[in-house]
Amino acid sequence: MPASERQTGSCLCGAVRFETNGPLRGILYCHCTQCRKQSGHYFAATNVADDDMRIDGAENINWYQSSEKARRGFCRVCGSVLFWKHDELDNVSVMAGAFDKPSGLHGEMHIFTADKGDYYSIDDGLPQRERR
Repeated sequence: MPASERQTGSCLCGAVRFETNGPLRGILYCHCTQCRKQSGHYFAATNVADDDMRIDGAENINWYQSSEKARRGFCRVCGSVLFWKHDELDNVSVMAGAFDKPSGLHGEMHIFTADKGDYYSIDDGLPQRERR
């Protein structure tokens, strides 16, 4: 995606809206236990620099510290999972399904495949890593 292309997105109820104005990484599919338990399936997310992200309705985001180094952001009104943030990095992961329009992004890799659920297969030909 060109760095100048603007993308917008929101939670299900619209209480949290966001805009990205910079390059987005290809989609990572995370199959770790935490992501599966939070989302009900595996997690599909892109990544954007903190400085390239603007959030309206940030007061409606609850942040859950899901590990020693990372937290997950979700809408406190409707419960939509929106963000994953490593405490020591200057970027944020954004759930691919939260964008308003097709983003033009494509899958890049599957991670934490050693933890994947036993009820589905990974057969899209993308690289797979058992861990990160």
